[in-house]
Amino acid sequence: MKPGAPPGTRELAVTPAQAGARIDRLLARQCPDLSRSRIARLIREGHLTIEGATVADAAQKVKPGARLRLTVPEADEPEPVPQAQPLTIVHEDDALIVVDKPAGTVVHPAAGTPRGTLVNALLAHCGGGFIGSGPDHRRGVVHRLDKDTTGLLVVAKTPQAETGLVAQFQEHSVARRYLGVVRGVPDPPRGTITGAIGRSPVHRKKMAVRTEGGRDATTHYALRTVLADAAASLLDFRLATGRTHQIRVHMAHAGHALLGDPTYGRGVSSRGKLSSEARAAVAALDRQALHAAELGFVHPITGTRLWFTSPPPADLATLIARLGGDLANPDQTGHIYG
Repeated sequence: MKPGAPPGTRELAVTPAQAGARIDRLLARQCPDLSRSRIARLIREGHLTIEGATVADAAQKVKPGARLRLTVPEADEPEPVPQAQPLTIVHEDDALIVVDKPAGTVVHPAAGTPRGTLVNALLAHCGGGFIGSGPDHRRGVVHRLDKDTTGLLVVAKTPQAETGLVAQFQEHSVARRYLGVVRGVPDPPRGTITGAIGRSPVHRKKMAVRTEGGRDATTHYALRTVLADAAASLLDFRLATGRTHQIRVHMAHAGHALLGDPTYGRGVSSRGKLSSEARAAVAALDRQALHAAELGFVHPITGTRLWFTSPPPADLATLIARLGGDLANPDQTGHIYG
């Protein structure tokens, strides 16, 4: 550890003997005051730099002589408290719970949102029958949806269920279909977008397609309906991986940002321009036009195959209708799983 390092930072230079080690394992050995899970989370959130460049891949191998700097925020995440809040429960048993998350709800507490999260609501709903309490409040949260992305989310209630669900997500065997409205019309109408995603080297709170330092990501898409005189389109998405902001980042990178996306939708070129009426409809939505519509997985305890669906919420359905779409009609180009 570098002598005299300022409070809140951990700095070290990689020795020849340490070369080739994973970043998270090296930091765990050199920073005994931090747990490995905490280190991994800090790396994911963009608090690690190597030679001044942000690195978000905890598995990256270090080179001899490289200078690492890990910044630890002053305030750690608060311990969550139970808060009774409305929950749309799609399925619940002793091992897990599937909810239909509304827009505006953060999944777990963080420094900026200590209350009002899904975890707070689950603590109140499940009482002692939920592992996500105390300092380990992220336990059970095996995947996430962005604050303003709506739709289906499964949360483990027991350690055994958590282990089983995490394994399925790691094996990419969980089926997840999203519905989204993007700028322009992708060509071809069905395809796959690949590109490693990592923390943006310019904007720490944003993700970006990276040539180095990112994690492999694959998004499949299929056109459902052309909207707004080809200035927008309704798409199905299927995730082969589950990176932070994956659909939003991939579509913006492809020039077809999600409508209403305040982070990735600005300054992104696309074919066709939205009319004033279409822009008003997007403004009324006031969030990214993305919904987790289907979720399928094997129950980690019983082995039963489960499948859940969620129709678009009223605000997204209204946007689609105002842009000329009709959700009652069958897909124009075939279901993405077909």
